[in-house]
Amino acid sequence: MEVVLPADLRQDASVAKRRHADLCRQKRVFDARSRIIGGDTEAWNSQVHDQKIREATERARHETFATEMRQNDKITCILEDRERRDRKTLSRATNDFQQSFQRPETRREFDLSDPLSLKKALPARQSDNDIRNTISGMQKFMGEDLNFRERKKFQEEQNREWSLQQQRELERARAHQKCAEDLYLQTRLKFDETARHLQMLESNARRAVCAAVKEFNRNQAIESQERKKQEKKQEEEDNLAEISNLLHGDLLSENPQQAASSFGPHRVIPGRWKGMSREQLEQVHLTQKQQVLEKLRLQEEECQRDMDWDQRRIQKAREDLMYERQMQRHQRDLRRALDSSNRSLARQQCLQKKHMDEVSTNQLTGDYFTQFNTSSR
Repeated sequence: MEVVLPADLRQDASVAKRRHADLCRQKRVFDARSRIIGGDTEAWNSQVHDQKIREATERARHETFATEMRQNDKITCILEDRERRDRKTLSRATNDFQQSFQRPETRREFDLSDPLSLKKALPARQSDNDIRNTISGMQKFMGEDLNFRERKKFQEEQNREWSLQQQRELERARAHQKCAEDLYLQTRLKFDETARHLQMLESNARRAVCAAVKEFNRNQAIESQERKKQEKKQEEEDNLAEISNLLHGDLLSENPQQAASSFGPHRVIPGRWKGMSREQLEQVHLTQKQQVLEKLRLQEEECQRDMDWDQRRIQKAREDLMYERQMQRHQRDLRRALDSSNRSLARQQCLQKKHMDEVSTNQLTGDYFTQFNTSSR
């Protein structure tokens, strides 16, 4: 029986640990995606764990909501049952109350549908003074009462009294009307006398007012004539002064200073300006000639500048073309030298390969190339 020592166990554990680490390293090295793109596996695992926790929390919250909804549904059912029982109890109590205190015979319109109404009804007419004998009942008409004679005698006496009372009222009304007419006549005479007196006072006052108005109008007419004479005289004097001012003023004398504006010496008043003087016209013509000469000079300078720039562009393009051709010749020489060097190297490699084939007896096979990338070291 073989005895296992602690040192052997530690060595086996160390070997297993190194082998596990080597396998993990091979997995990382030989995994092209992880080696090229890279990734934080721990972070991804943490995100997955957090996502699972969030899903579990959301699931627990939904379950809680579902439990509350079930509880609310139960409470709603209980309340609906209680309301249904309360409604049934109230309906039963209402029916009992109607049966006990609201019977048909206690209603106000029960006599319309009472089956014993004919037995309980009274005769249509018991006497002439029966309160049930209304006009719409048509149980008693004029002249068909039982005390017709007494009523007729009473009506005659009443008509006689009414006639006497009407006569007395008519005589009294005639007396009152006569008194009123006398009073109206006296009042009318008094009003006529007062109106005649007022009319006479009014005519006297109107004559006085007319005389005063006529005198006032005469005075106003005299004052108006005097004022018109003064205005006409003043207007004639003003016209003479205006004519004199125009004759001796700057407008007709064409003084250039009268067109000067208060906004500056280079501005004029269009309504007073009479045109430029000869000196100003000569100055304008001289300035125009100078501007024309200056413009010609600037055009010549611009043409000369354009010609210089054209010559520079042509010279620059020629130099660039010569430089490009020189670079092409240089590149062609370099390519020729490189081709010559590559041919010499190819000949040397061919000679070296022939020599190695002749000297070496161990030829390379496919197994030699498959041994690479089999370990992480």
